[in-house]
Amino acid sequence: QARLVESGGGSVQDGQSMTLSCTGAEYTHSIYYCLAWFRQAPGKEREGIATINTGDNSASYAGSVKGRFTIAQDTAKNTLYLQMNNLKPEDSAMYYCAAVGGVSIGPCDTSAPWYDSWGQGTHVTVSS
Repeated sequence: QARLVESGGGSVQDGQSMTLSCTGAEYTHSIYYCLAWFRQAPGKEREGIATINTGDNSASYAGSVKGRFTIAQDTAKNTLYLQMNNLKPEDSAMYYCAAVGGVSIGPCDTSAPWYDSWGQGTHVTVSS
């Protein structure tokens, strides 16, 4: 299990962009990882919004962010990114990165219990 650290959160206006970063993952290059971004708004369940598989770089997105958010990894820097464009007030939440190793190539699970490494979260507020 890795200790992950998110950064890049803050407050923006409706329609603006923001990039979140996640560091701390140390990859064993002989196995594949699923990396993910989750978010949790007050009173709501934690939601998986974007995943990427390091084996084939395949990404998947929740319908609520598809077309606006992009997940990307920089293995040289051991950093995971979430580029968020056209932000909306309903995107306001605590954002978490997560990782799990030893996976197969293919779509990653978006269920939170599947991931064994988590960051502490970074807060994003979008004002109208």
